[in-house]
Amino acid sequence: MNITLTPEWLSLLEHQKRLEKTHLRDLFAQDSQRFQRFSSELEGLLVDYSKQRLDQPALDSLMALARLADVEGWRDRMFSGEKINISEDRAVLHTALRHMDYKAFPAVDNDVMPQVRAVRKQMRDIVERVRSGLWRGFKGDAIQNIVNIGIGGSDLGPKLATRALSALQHPHLKFYYVSNLDSAHLAPLLEELDPRTTLFVVASKTFTTQETSINAHTARTWLMAAAMEEWAIAKHFIAVTSSPAKAHEFGIPDSNILEIWDWVGGRYSLWSAVGLSVALAIGMSGFERLLMGAEAMDTHFRTTPLEQNLPVLMALISIWNTNFLGAETTAILPYNESMRHLPAFLQQLEMESNGKAVDRDGQALTCHANPIVWGEIGVNGQHAFFQLLHQGGWLIPCDFVVAASSDFPLPGHQAPLLANCLAQSAALAFGKTEAQAREELTQAGLSEAQIAKLLPHKVFAGNQPSTTILMPGLDPFQLGMLLALYEHKVFVQGVIWSINSFDQWGVELGKQLANRLLPAILGDQTNDAQLDTSTSGLIAYFRRYGHV
Repeated sequence: MNITLTPEWLSLLEHQKRLEKTHLRDLFAQDSQRFQRFSSELEGLLVDYSKQRLDQPALDSLMALARLADVEGWRDRMFSGEKINISEDRAVLHTALRHMDYKAFPAVDNDVMPQVRAVRKQMRDIVERVRSGLWRGFKGDAIQNIVNIGIGGSDLGPKLATRALSALQHPHLKFYYVSNLDSAHLAPLLEELDPRTTLFVVASKTFTTQETSINAHTARTWLMAAAMEEWAIAKHFIAVTSSPAKAHEFGIPDSNILEIWDWVGGRYSLWSAVGLSVALAIGMSGFERLLMGAEAMDTHFRTTPLEQNLPVLMALISIWNTNFLGAETTAILPYNESMRHLPAFLQQLEMESNGKAVDRDGQALTCHANPIVWGEIGVNGQHAFFQLLHQGGWLIPCDFVVAASSDFPLPGHQAPLLANCLAQSAALAFGKTEAQAREELTQAGLSEAQIAKLLPHKVFAGNQPSTTILMPGLDPFQLGMLLALYEHKVFVQGVIWSINSFDQWGVELGKQLANRLLPAILGDQTNDAQLDTSTSGLIAYFRRYGHV
Protein backbone atom coordinates (compact mmCIF):
# COMPACT_ATOMS: atom_id res chain seq x y z
CA MET A 1 0.00 0.00 0.00
CA ASN A 2 1.26 3.46 -0.94
CA ILE A 3 0.24 5.27 2.23
CA THR A 4 0.83 8.69 0.66
CA LEU A 5 -2.09 8.12 -1.75
CA THR A 6 -4.61 7.16 0.92
CA PRO A 7 -7.48 9.43 2.00
CA GLU A 8 -5.93 9.58 5.48
CA TRP A 9 -2.67 10.98 4.13
CA LEU A 10 -4.43 13.38 1.78
CA SER A 11 -6.54 14.61 4.69
CA LEU A 12 -3.34 15.42 6.58
CA LEU A 13 -2.09 17.42 3.62
CA GLU A 14 -5.23 19.55 3.92
CA HIS A 15 -4.53 20.06 7.62
CA GLN A 16 -0.98 21.03 6.72
CA LYS A 17 -2.24 23.71 4.33
CA ARG A 18 -4.62 24.96 7.01
CA LEU A 19 -2.00 25.05 9.77
CA GLU A 20 1.15 26.06 7.92
CA LYS A 21 0.43 29.75 8.50
CA THR A 22 -0.95 29.28 12.01
CA HIS A 23 1.41 30.36 14.76
CA LEU A 24 1.72 28.60 18.10
CA ARG A 25 0.77 31.92 19.67
CA ASP A 26 -2.59 31.60 17.94
CA LEU A 27 -3.11 27.98 18.97
CA PHE A 28 -2.55 28.86 22.62
CA ALA A 29 -4.73 31.97 22.37
CA GLN A 30 -7.57 29.89 20.92
CA ASP A 31 -7.51 27.29 23.71
CA SER A 32 -6.87 28.18 27.34
CA GLN A 33 -6.84 24.45 28.14
CA ARG A 34 -4.27 23.55 25.51
CA PHE A 35 -1.68 22.27 27.99
CA GLN A 36 -4.25 20.02 29.67
CA ARG A 37 -5.43 18.68 26.31
CA PHE A 38 -1.97 18.16 24.83
CA SER A 39 0.01 16.66 27.69
CA SER A 40 -0.07 13.36 29.54
CA GLU A 41 1.55 11.84 32.60
CA LEU A 42 2.46 8.21 33.32
CA GLU A 43 3.90 7.13 36.68
CA GLY A 44 5.36 10.62 37.16
CA LEU A 45 6.76 10.94 33.62
CA LEU A 46 5.15 14.03 32.04
CA VAL A 47 5.10 14.53 28.27
CA ASP A 48 4.00 18.02 27.19
CA TYR A 49 3.39 18.25 23.45
CA SER A 50 1.24 21.39 23.60
CA LYS A 51 4.00 23.36 21.83
CA GLN A 52 3.73 21.17 18.73
CA ARG A 53 2.23 22.84 15.67
CA LEU A 54 -0.97 20.82 15.45
CA ASP A 55 -4.56 20.94 16.67
CA GLN A 56 -7.12 18.30 17.54
CA PRO A 57 -8.47 17.79 13.99
CA ALA A 58 -4.92 17.22 12.70
CA LEU A 59 -4.20 14.85 15.59
CA ASP A 60 -7.42 12.95 14.86
CA SER A 61 -6.30 12.49 11.25
CA LEU A 62 -2.89 11.28 12.44
CA MET A 63 -4.69 8.70 14.59
CA ALA A 64 -6.62 7.59 11.53
CA LEU A 65 -3.30 7.12 9.73
CA ALA A 66 -2.04 4.96 12.61
CA ARG A 67 -5.12 2.78 12.40
CA LEU A 68 -4.81 2.51 8.63
CA ALA A 69 -1.24 1.22 9.09
CA ASP A 70 -2.54 -1.26 11.71
CA VAL A 71 -0.27 -0.05 14.50
CA GLU A 72 -2.29 -2.03 17.04
CA GLY A 73 -1.99 -5.22 15.00
CA TRP A 74 1.76 -4.86 14.49
CA ARG A 75 2.19 -4.06 18.17
CA ASP A 76 0.34 -7.25 19.11
CA ARG A 77 2.40 -9.26 16.63
CA MET A 78 5.61 -7.98 18.20
CA PHE A 79 4.50 -8.80 21.74
CA SER A 80 3.28 -12.26 20.65
CA GLY A 81 6.75 -13.23 19.43
CA GLU A 82 5.92 -13.30 15.71
CA LYS A 83 8.96 -12.92 13.45
CA ILE A 84 8.26 -9.34 12.42
CA ASN A 85 11.95 -8.77 11.58
CA ILE A 86 11.21 -10.13 8.14
CA SER A 87 14.57 -9.67 6.42
CA GLU A 88 16.38 -11.62 9.16
CA ASP A 89 13.49 -14.00 9.95
CA ARG A 90 13.64 -13.12 13.65
CA ALA A 91 11.23 -12.35 16.43
CA VAL A 92 11.56 -9.00 18.23
CA LEU A 93 11.43 -9.78 21.93
CA HIS A 94 13.49 -7.22 23.81
CA THR A 95 10.34 -6.64 25.87
CA ALA A 96 10.84 -10.14 27.32
CA LEU A 97 14.04 -8.91 28.93
CA ARG A 98 12.02 -6.61 31.21
CA HIS A 99 9.13 -9.03 31.82
CA MET A 100 9.31 -9.22 35.60
CA ASP A 101 6.60 -11.65 36.75
CA TYR A 102 6.72 -15.43 36.57
CA LYS A 103 4.21 -15.90 33.79
CA ALA A 104 5.23 -17.28 30.41
CA PHE A 105 6.24 -14.74 27.77
CA PRO A 106 5.45 -14.22 24.95
CA ALA A 107 3.29 -17.37 25.10
CA VAL A 108 3.04 -20.67 26.98
CA ASP A 109 4.16 -22.61 23.89
CA ASN A 110 6.96 -20.13 23.17
CA ASP A 111 8.24 -19.14 26.59
CA VAL A 112 11.66 -17.48 26.54
CA MET A 113 11.56 -16.54 30.21
CA PRO A 114 13.40 -19.57 31.64
CA GLN A 115 16.55 -18.60 29.73
CA VAL A 116 16.07 -14.90 30.51
CA ARG A 117 15.71 -15.63 34.22
CA ALA A 118 18.73 -17.94 34.16
CA VAL A 119 20.91 -15.14 32.80
CA ARG A 120 19.46 -12.67 35.30
CA LYS A 121 20.44 -15.07 38.08
CA GLN A 122 23.93 -15.35 36.63
CA MET A 123 24.12 -11.55 36.47
CA ARG A 124 23.01 -11.25 40.10
CA ASP A 125 25.72 -13.66 41.25
CA ILE A 126 28.44 -11.74 39.39
CA VAL A 127 27.13 -8.37 40.57
CA GLU A 128 26.97 -9.41 44.21
CA ARG A 129 30.45 -10.90 44.16
CA VAL A 130 32.05 -7.88 42.50
CA ARG A 131 30.22 -5.24 44.55
CA SER A 132 30.88 -7.06 47.83
CA GLY A 133 34.59 -7.43 47.09
CA LEU A 134 34.42 -11.25 46.91
CA TRP A 135 35.47 -11.30 43.23
CA ARG A 136 39.25 -11.15 43.32
CA GLY A 137 41.84 -10.56 40.66
CA PHE A 138 44.86 -12.72 39.90
CA LYS A 139 46.79 -11.31 42.88
CA GLY A 140 43.86 -11.53 45.28
CA ASP A 141 42.83 -7.87 45.03
CA ALA A 142 39.21 -6.71 44.97
CA ILE A 143 37.95 -5.30 41.68
CA GLN A 144 37.95 -1.51 41.52
CA ASN A 145 37.63 -0.75 37.79
CA ILE A 146 35.08 -2.03 35.27
CA VAL A 147 35.86 -1.55 31.57
CA ASN A 148 33.02 -2.24 29.14
CA ILE A 149 34.36 -3.08 25.68
CA GLY A 150 31.71 -2.93 22.99
CA ILE A 151 30.36 -0.73 20.23
CA GLY A 152 26.94 0.42 19.03
CA GLY A 153 24.21 -0.97 21.25
CA SER A 154 26.79 -2.77 23.37
CA ASP A 155 28.25 0.61 24.29
CA LEU A 156 25.69 3.40 23.89
CA GLY A 157 22.90 2.00 26.06
CA PRO A 158 25.01 0.86 29.03
CA LYS A 159 27.11 4.02 28.86
CA LEU A 160 24.00 6.23 28.87
CA ALA A 161 22.42 4.39 31.80
CA THR A 162 25.61 4.21 33.88
CA ARG A 163 26.19 7.93 33.48
CA ALA A 164 22.53 8.84 33.97
CA LEU A 165 22.37 6.88 37.23
CA SER A 166 25.86 7.76 38.43
CA ALA A 167 24.48 9.26 41.66
CA LEU A 168 23.55 5.69 42.66
CA GLN A 169 26.91 4.19 41.68
CA HIS A 170 28.91 1.93 43.99
CA PRO A 171 31.35 4.21 45.84
CA HIS A 172 34.40 2.00 45.32
CA LEU A 173 33.94 1.08 41.66
CA LYS A 174 34.85 3.14 38.62
CA PHE A 175 33.38 2.56 35.17
CA TYR A 176 34.87 3.08 31.73
CA TYR A 177 33.56 2.47 28.22
CA VAL A 178 35.80 1.68 25.26
CA SER A 179 34.35 1.52 21.75
CA ASN A 180 36.64 3.32 19.31
CA LEU A 181 39.15 1.37 17.27
CA ASP A 182 41.47 4.34 17.58
CA SER A 183 44.04 3.30 20.17
CA ALA A 184 43.75 6.75 21.74
CA HIS A 185 40.56 5.49 23.37
CA LEU A 186 42.12 2.45 25.06
CA ALA A 187 45.83 3.22 25.45
CA PRO A 188 45.57 6.09 27.99
CA LEU A 189 43.13 4.01 30.02
CA LEU A 190 45.50 1.04 30.19
CA GLU A 191 48.26 3.37 31.34
CA GLU A 192 46.05 4.54 34.20
CA LEU A 193 44.52 1.24 35.37
CA ASP A 194 46.00 -1.52 37.50
CA PRO A 195 45.58 -4.97 35.90
CA ARG A 196 45.24 -6.53 39.36
CA THR A 197 42.01 -4.62 40.04
CA THR A 198 40.46 -4.32 36.57
CA LEU A 199 37.56 -6.36 35.20
CA PHE A 200 36.72 -6.26 31.48
CA VAL A 201 33.18 -6.86 30.22
CA VAL A 202 33.39 -7.73 26.52
CA ALA A 203 29.95 -7.25 24.98
CA SER A 204 29.64 -8.55 21.43
CA LYS A 205 26.82 -10.64 20.03
CA THR A 206 29.04 -12.43 17.51
CA PHE A 207 32.30 -11.93 19.43
CA THR A 208 33.84 -11.08 16.06
CA THR A 209 32.93 -7.39 15.72
CA GLN A 210 36.22 -5.88 14.54
CA GLU A 211 36.39 -2.90 16.87
CA THR A 212 35.42 -4.90 19.96
CA SER A 213 37.62 -7.85 19.07
CA ILE A 214 40.76 -5.76 18.57
CA ASN A 215 40.20 -3.78 21.76
CA ALA A 216 39.49 -6.95 23.75
CA HIS A 217 42.63 -8.72 22.49
CA THR A 218 44.71 -5.65 23.31
CA ALA A 219 43.28 -5.66 26.83
CA ARG A 220 44.03 -9.39 27.07
CA THR A 221 47.64 -8.84 26.04
CA TRP A 222 47.95 -6.06 28.62
CA LEU A 223 46.60 -8.31 31.36
CA MET A 224 48.79 -11.26 30.40
CA ALA A 225 51.90 -9.08 30.48
CA ALA A 226 51.21 -8.60 34.18
CA ALA A 227 49.64 -11.95 35.13
CA MET A 228 51.78 -14.25 32.96
CA GLU A 229 49.25 -17.12 33.40
CA GLU A 230 46.25 -18.09 31.26
CA TRP A 231 44.09 -18.83 34.29
CA ALA A 232 44.10 -15.09 35.07
CA ILE A 233 41.69 -14.50 32.15
CA ALA A 234 38.86 -15.98 34.24
CA LYS A 235 39.57 -13.45 36.99
CA HIS A 236 39.43 -10.42 34.73
CA PHE A 237 37.18 -11.06 31.70
CA ILE A 238 33.43 -11.55 31.30
CA ALA A 239 31.79 -12.10 27.91
CA VAL A 240 28.27 -11.12 26.88
CA THR A 241 27.62 -12.92 23.62
CA SER A 242 25.51 -15.31 21.58
CA SER A 243 28.72 -17.06 20.45
CA PRO A 244 30.13 -18.83 23.53
CA ALA A 245 32.56 -20.87 21.42
CA LYS A 246 34.32 -17.66 20.36
CA ALA A 247 34.51 -16.53 23.98
CA HIS A 248 36.03 -19.90 24.90
CA GLU A 249 38.70 -19.42 22.25
CA PHE A 250 39.50 -16.10 23.91
CA GLY A 251 40.00 -17.96 27.20
CA ILE A 252 36.79 -17.03 29.01
CA PRO A 253 35.18 -19.91 30.98
CA ASP A 254 31.48 -20.83 30.90
CA SER A 255 30.85 -19.27 34.31
CA ASN A 256 31.89 -15.89 32.90
CA ILE A 257 29.83 -16.07 29.69
CA LEU A 258 26.40 -14.43 29.71
CA GLU A 259 24.09 -15.31 26.84
CA ILE A 260 22.09 -13.04 24.57
CA TRP A 261 19.80 -14.20 21.78
CA ASP A 262 19.08 -13.45 18.14
CA TRP A 263 15.70 -11.96 19.06
CA VAL A 264 17.49 -9.10 20.84
CA GLY A 265 18.67 -6.35 18.51
CA GLY A 266 21.86 -4.56 19.49
CA ARG A 267 20.24 -1.16 20.01
CA TYR A 268 17.57 -2.83 22.19
CA SER A 269 20.03 -4.86 24.27
CA LEU A 270 20.54 -2.61 27.31
CA TRP A 271 17.91 -4.69 29.13
CA SER A 272 19.88 -7.92 28.62
CA ALA A 273 23.22 -8.99 30.06
CA VAL A 274 24.66 -6.20 27.89
CA GLY A 275 23.52 -4.06 30.82
CA LEU A 276 25.86 -5.92 33.21
CA SER A 277 28.03 -2.83 33.70
CA VAL A 278 24.92 -0.88 34.69
CA ALA A 279 23.98 -3.58 37.21
CA LEU A 280 27.53 -3.54 38.58
CA ALA A 281 27.24 0.22 39.01
CA ILE A 282 23.82 0.47 40.69
CA GLY A 283 23.28 -3.07 41.96
CA MET A 284 21.04 -5.78 40.59
CA SER A 285 18.01 -4.43 42.46
CA GLY A 286 18.63 -1.04 40.83
CA PHE A 287 18.97 -2.69 37.42
CA GLU A 288 15.69 -4.52 37.98
CA ARG A 289 14.03 -1.17 38.79
CA LEU A 290 15.27 -0.02 35.37
CA LEU A 291 13.58 -3.07 33.86
CA MET A 292 10.39 -2.35 35.81
CA GLY A 293 10.25 1.17 34.44
CA ALA A 294 10.58 -0.13 30.90
CA GLU A 295 7.95 -2.79 31.62
CA ALA A 296 5.56 -0.08 32.87
CA MET A 297 5.92 1.67 29.50
CA ASP A 298 5.48 -1.67 27.71
CA THR A 299 2.20 -2.21 29.55
CA HIS A 300 1.06 1.32 28.76
CA PHE A 301 1.94 0.90 25.07
CA ARG A 302 0.27 -2.49 24.89
CA THR A 303 -3.00 -1.66 26.64
CA THR A 304 -3.72 2.06 26.29
CA PRO A 305 -5.98 3.35 23.49
CA LEU A 306 -4.08 5.12 20.73
CA GLU A 307 -5.48 8.54 21.63
CA GLN A 308 -3.80 8.41 25.08
CA ASN A 309 -0.84 6.24 24.12
CA LEU A 310 2.41 8.15 24.70
CA PRO A 311 4.66 6.27 22.23
CA VAL A 312 1.95 6.53 19.57
CA LEU A 313 1.49 10.26 20.18
CA MET A 314 5.23 10.93 19.99
CA ALA A 315 5.54 8.88 16.81
CA LEU A 316 2.64 10.66 15.12
CA ILE A 317 4.00 14.07 16.10
CA SER A 318 7.37 13.18 14.56
CA ILE A 319 5.67 11.98 11.37
CA TRP A 320 3.65 15.21 11.25
CA ASN A 321 6.81 17.29 11.63
CA THR A 322 8.80 15.26 9.10
CA ASN A 323 6.29 14.44 6.38
CA PHE A 324 3.90 17.38 6.55
CA LEU A 325 5.73 20.35 8.07
CA GLY A 326 8.98 19.46 6.26
CA ALA A 327 11.41 19.18 9.19
CA GLU A 328 14.61 17.36 8.26
CA THR A 329 16.19 17.13 11.71
CA THR A 330 15.19 16.70 15.35
CA ALA A 331 17.21 18.06 18.27
CA ILE A 332 17.45 16.11 21.53
CA LEU A 333 18.19 18.51 24.39
CA PRO A 334 18.69 16.94 27.83
CA TYR A 335 19.30 19.53 30.53
CA ASN A 336 20.72 17.16 33.15
CA GLU A 337 24.48 16.67 32.85
CA SER A 338 24.06 13.00 33.73
CA MET A 339 21.94 12.55 30.58
CA ARG A 340 24.65 13.79 28.24
CA HIS A 341 24.74 10.51 26.29
CA LEU A 342 21.00 10.54 25.48
CA PRO A 343 21.41 12.23 22.05
CA ALA A 344 23.98 9.65 20.92
CA PHE A 345 21.82 6.78 22.18
CA LEU A 346 18.78 8.10 20.30
CA GLN A 347 20.81 8.70 17.16
CA GLN A 348 21.43 4.97 16.94
CA LEU A 349 17.96 3.96 18.09
CA GLU A 350 16.17 6.15 15.58
CA MET A 351 18.47 6.43 12.58
CA GLU A 352 19.72 2.83 12.56
CA SER A 353 16.15 1.59 12.97
CA ASN A 354 14.32 3.79 10.49
CA GLY A 355 17.05 5.34 8.35
CA LYS A 356 15.81 3.53 5.25
CA ALA A 357 14.47 4.27 1.79
CA VAL A 358 12.69 0.99 1.05
CA ASP A 359 9.72 -0.61 2.78
CA ARG A 360 9.32 -4.11 4.23
CA ASP A 361 8.64 -5.46 0.73
CA GLY A 362 11.73 -3.87 -0.77
CA GLN A 363 9.79 -1.16 -2.59
CA ALA A 364 10.98 2.44 -2.63
CA LEU A 365 9.34 4.64 -0.03
CA THR A 366 7.16 7.44 -1.37
CA CYS A 367 7.97 9.77 1.53
CA HIS A 368 10.94 10.59 3.69
CA ALA A 369 11.33 8.42 6.75
CA ASN A 370 13.39 9.22 9.82
CA PRO A 371 14.73 12.75 10.35
CA ILE A 372 18.35 13.37 11.28
CA VAL A 373 18.69 13.14 15.07
CA TRP A 374 21.27 15.26 16.85
CA GLY A 375 21.64 17.14 20.11
CA GLU A 376 23.64 18.25 23.12
CA ILE A 377 23.23 19.20 26.74
CA GLY A 378 20.68 22.02 26.65
CA VAL A 379 22.54 24.69 28.60
CA ASN A 380 25.65 24.10 26.46
CA GLY A 381 23.56 24.32 23.31
CA GLN A 382 22.16 27.66 24.42
CA HIS A 383 25.65 29.10 24.04
CA ALA A 384 26.37 27.27 20.79
CA PHE A 385 23.62 26.42 18.28
CA PHE A 386 20.46 27.86 19.84
CA GLN A 387 21.07 31.06 17.89
CA LEU A 388 20.25 29.11 14.74
CA LEU A 389 17.19 27.54 16.36
CA HIS A 390 15.83 30.96 17.25
CA GLN A 391 16.73 33.04 14.21
CA GLY A 392 18.25 30.76 11.56
CA GLY A 393 15.03 30.15 9.65
CA TRP A 394 15.19 26.34 9.81
CA LEU A 395 12.32 24.24 11.13
CA ILE A 396 13.94 22.10 13.85
CA PRO A 397 11.61 20.29 16.26
CA CYS A 398 13.15 19.78 19.70
CA ASP A 399 12.72 17.36 22.58
CA PHE A 400 13.55 19.00 25.91
CA VAL A 401 14.29 16.40 28.60
CA VAL A 402 14.87 17.33 32.24
CA ALA A 403 14.47 15.96 35.75
CA ALA A 404 12.70 18.16 38.30
CA SER A 405 15.13 17.20 41.07
CA SER A 406 18.91 17.15 40.75
CA ASP A 407 20.79 13.89 41.17
CA PHE A 408 23.78 15.85 42.53
CA PRO A 409 22.11 18.74 44.39
CA LEU A 410 24.01 21.94 45.11
CA PRO A 411 22.39 25.11 46.47
CA GLY A 412 21.38 27.58 43.78
CA HIS A 413 21.75 25.32 40.74
CA GLN A 414 18.50 23.44 40.05
CA ALA A 415 16.03 26.33 39.82
CA PRO A 416 18.10 28.25 37.22
CA LEU A 417 18.57 25.01 35.26
CA LEU A 418 14.82 24.43 35.11
CA ALA A 419 14.19 28.09 34.32
CA ASN A 420 16.54 27.90 31.33
CA CYS A 421 14.93 24.73 30.01
CA LEU A 422 11.37 26.07 30.25
CA ALA A 423 12.38 29.50 28.96
CA GLN A 424 14.00 28.09 25.84
CA SER A 425 11.01 25.94 24.92
CA ALA A 426 8.71 28.95 25.43
CA ALA A 427 10.99 31.31 23.48
CA LEU A 428 11.23 28.88 20.57
CA ALA A 429 7.45 28.50 20.52
CA PHE A 430 6.29 32.09 20.95
CA GLY A 431 9.24 34.18 19.81
CA LYS A 432 9.09 37.97 19.95
CA THR A 433 7.00 40.00 17.53
CA GLU A 434 8.15 43.23 15.90
CA ALA A 435 5.68 45.14 18.06
CA GLN A 436 7.05 43.57 21.22
CA ALA A 437 10.62 44.24 20.17
CA ARG A 438 9.79 47.87 19.34
CA GLU A 439 8.12 48.38 22.71
CA GLU A 440 11.12 46.86 24.47
CA LEU A 441 13.58 49.13 22.68
CA THR A 442 11.38 52.17 23.27
CA GLN A 443 11.23 51.39 26.99
CA ALA A 444 15.04 51.18 26.95
CA GLY A 445 15.14 54.81 25.81
CA LEU A 446 16.51 54.29 22.28
CA SER A 447 15.91 56.87 19.56
CA GLU A 448 13.83 56.10 16.48
CA ALA A 449 16.99 55.85 14.41
CA GLN A 450 18.52 53.40 16.86
CA ILE A 451 15.29 51.39 17.01
CA ALA A 452 15.11 51.17 13.22
CA LYS A 453 18.65 49.89 13.11
CA LEU A 454 18.26 47.27 15.85
CA LEU A 455 14.68 46.17 15.30
CA PRO A 456 15.29 43.46 12.65
CA HIS A 457 17.86 41.81 14.95
CA LYS A 458 15.50 41.78 17.93
CA VAL A 459 12.61 39.95 16.28
CA PHE A 460 12.25 36.20 16.96
CA ALA A 461 9.96 34.29 14.61
CA GLY A 462 9.10 31.59 17.13
CA ASN A 463 6.75 28.82 15.99
CA GLN A 464 9.46 26.21 16.55
CA PRO A 465 7.72 23.01 17.71
CA SER A 466 8.94 21.17 20.77
CA THR A 467 8.00 18.46 23.25
CA THR A 468 9.05 18.74 26.88
CA ILE A 469 9.57 15.55 28.88
CA LEU A 470 9.79 15.97 32.65
CA MET A 471 10.80 13.36 35.21
CA PRO A 472 10.56 13.68 38.99
CA GLY A 473 14.22 12.68 39.23
CA LEU A 474 16.89 10.57 37.58
CA ASP A 475 16.13 7.17 39.05
CA PRO A 476 16.21 3.73 37.37
CA PHE A 477 12.44 3.42 37.06
CA GLN A 478 12.01 6.79 35.34
CA LEU A 479 14.97 6.18 33.04
CA GLY A 480 13.54 2.79 32.07
CA MET A 481 10.22 4.38 31.16
CA LEU A 482 11.91 7.14 29.17
CA LEU A 483 14.05 4.81 27.05
CA ALA A 484 11.19 2.37 26.42
CA LEU A 485 9.02 5.35 25.40
CA TYR A 486 11.49 6.20 22.65
CA GLU A 487 11.86 2.53 21.63
CA HIS A 488 8.13 2.15 21.06
CA LYS A 489 7.94 5.55 19.38
CA VAL A 490 10.48 4.30 16.80
CA PHE A 491 8.50 1.08 16.32
CA VAL A 492 5.26 2.96 15.63
CA GLN A 493 6.99 5.23 13.12
CA GLY A 494 8.39 2.18 11.35
CA VAL A 495 4.95 0.59 11.12
CA ILE A 496 3.40 3.72 9.60
CA TRP A 497 6.26 4.12 7.12
CA SER A 498 6.06 0.35 6.42
CA ILE A 499 9.71 -0.07 7.47
CA ASN A 500 11.37 -3.03 9.18
CA SER A 501 12.82 -1.14 12.15
CA PHE A 502 14.84 -4.11 13.38
CA ASP A 503 17.45 -4.75 10.70
CA GLN A 504 20.42 -2.57 9.75
CA TRP A 505 21.85 -3.72 6.44
CA GLY A 506 23.20 -0.24 5.80
CA VAL A 507 26.09 -0.81 8.21
CA GLU A 508 27.37 -3.84 6.30
CA LEU A 509 28.83 -2.28 3.15
CA GLY A 510 31.40 -0.18 4.98
CA LYS A 511 32.48 -3.22 7.02
CA GLN A 512 32.93 -5.30 3.87
CA LEU A 513 34.97 -2.60 2.16
CA ALA A 514 37.12 -2.09 5.26
CA ASN A 515 38.03 -5.77 5.29
CA ARG A 516 39.02 -5.54 1.63
CA LEU A 517 41.06 -2.37 2.10
CA LEU A 518 42.95 -3.44 5.23
CA PRO A 519 45.53 -5.56 3.35
CA ALA A 520 46.20 -2.64 0.99
CA ILE A 521 46.76 -0.25 3.89
CA LEU A 522 49.16 -2.79 5.41
CA GLY A 523 51.19 -2.74 2.19
CA ASP A 524 49.70 -5.46 -0.04
CA GLN A 525 49.57 -3.95 -3.54
CA THR A 526 47.98 -6.98 -5.21
CA ASN A 527 44.58 -5.36 -5.75
CA ASP A 528 45.67 -1.73 -6.16
CA ALA A 529 44.52 -1.66 -9.78
CA GLN A 530 40.95 -2.44 -8.70
CA LEU A 531 40.71 0.56 -6.38
CA ASP A 532 39.06 3.81 -7.36
CA THR A 533 41.54 6.66 -7.80
CA SER A 534 40.46 8.50 -4.65
CA THR A 535 40.84 5.46 -2.39
CA SER A 536 44.11 4.55 -4.11
CA GLY A 537 45.50 8.03 -3.54
CA LEU A 538 44.45 8.06 0.11
CA ILE A 539 46.05 4.66 0.73
CA ALA A 540 49.26 5.86 -0.91
CA TYR A 541 49.27 8.73 1.60
CA PHE A 542 48.87 6.32 4.52
CA ARG A 543 51.70 4.16 3.18
CA ARG A 544 53.96 7.22 3.24
CA TYR A 545 53.02 8.66 6.59
CA GLY A 546 51.11 6.03 8.59
CA HIS A 547 52.55 3.84 11.32
CA VAL A 548 50.35 0.76 11.38
